[in-house]
Amino acid sequence: MVRKKVEFVRDLHAKVRANIEKRTLQYIQNANKGRHRMVFEPGDWVWIHMRKERFPLQRRNKLLPRGDGPFQDMEKINDNAYKLDLPVEYGVHATFNVADLNPFYADDEFDLGTNHLQEEGTDEGAPRINGDHGQVIQVPLGLVTRARAKKMRESLQALVCTIQERIGDDLKTIEGLENADSTIYTLLQVDEPSEAES
Repeated sequence: MVRKKVEFVRDLHAKVRANIEKRTLQYIQNANKGRHRMVFEPGDWVWIHMRKERFPLQRRNKLLPRGDGPFQDMEKINDNAYKLDLPVEYGVHATFNVADLNPFYADDEFDLGTNHLQEEGTDEGAPRINGDHGQVIQVPLGLVTRARAKKMRESLQALVCTIQERIGDDLKTIEGLENADSTIYTLLQVDEPSEAES
């Protein structure tokens, strides 16, 4: 009789423990639903978010920038804290929480001096995407702020102007197209990174 009661209590404790662990995993998944895990490696370039409490001189009014950078990641303390190569004039400790860091994406400069259809050989530096069709615009992953949206819009406008200039110059070199329709269509292709790349 006592043995049956002991076995019953052990089974009950095991079921309760399994139920608690299952519920804990559900709570963790719910709490982390909208979070993106950001892990930086030493040598990566990052932007910092300047909080008013930490950077009182750089954030003394609302028109000053809220971020600064890029700064190089010097040391990874753990997945949540990183030590940056910060200039001395900031006067703050160089260790930052991952919530205050954003990855820096270097934009490719457009080489406007090359014409890939010239025979003189000036096509060596022509940027490419999917063969010879155009140039690359890198779109940052993560949140799109007003500044990032403005930067992407300016890059896209520069790309469209460059393509229109090149097509216009190329059409002038082809005989018999003087009276042709001058409407130019710009084709944009969006390549999303795969799971392995991000």
